[in-house]
Amino acid sequence: MAEEKSKRILIIEDDMSIASLEQDYLQINGYDCELAEDGEKGLSMALRGEYDLIILDLMLPKLDGFTLLSRFRAEKDTPLIILSARKEDIDKVRGLGLGADDYMTKPFSPGELVARVKSHIARFERLTSAGIQRENVLRVRGLEINKDNRQVFLDGKERVMPAREYDLLLFLAEHPGRVFSKEEIFDRVWGMDAIGDVSTVTVHIKRIREKIETDMDHLQYIETVWGVGYRFKA
Repeated sequence: MAEEKSKRILIIEDDMSIASLEQDYLQINGYDCELAEDGEKGLSMALRGEYDLIILDLMLPKLDGFTLLSRFRAEKDTPLIILSARKEDIDKVRGLGLGADDYMTKPFSPGELVARVKSHIARFERLTSAGIQRENVLRVRGLEINKDNRQVFLDGKERVMPAREYDLLLFLAEHPGRVFSKEEIFDRVWGMDAIGDVSTVTVHIKRIREKIETDMDHLQYIETVWGVGYRFKA
């Protein structure tokens, strides 16, 4: 039986003492690691190479980690863990909002890092296995909508939604940027012959927002277009 190929990790970190520590612990646990010392090189390697996971510092020369993450997520969905000395909640929210799968702060436990690496690689492999095809998982920033098993995740944590809330969220997410009136949404999601009125759309939008929005003053996903209806932010 053929030996299983080692998983490949890209470490983007300008402090080589930290990068070497990460590399040593990951290699001990069977991972192949490559290093990039600045953001420009890191982005180039991340886009060219076939890695199973990326570990990203935020304070990098030539190209900062937030910009790197944004450009990378526009093209690839490889698992990515931010490992940074920046501990402010605003940095964590921004990093996760741009598509990072996890956020760890320095100083860190090498053992915990290895555990998280294993967890995220395993989770990604489950999502992309034969049973759950990539095209059936809709990803928008930190939000994931799994069409096969009708599950919704925000930053890796499941948000349980009844059938109608799920149908409404999926409908809007599949038409990003397009404005729908309450009447259109009711007809498309509930059906033209459904009993009820369009006010139920407002109630369901409120419930969905409570589950997926982290700041009601700065909505990330479903926004109100006053006097018209709602749209899913592209």
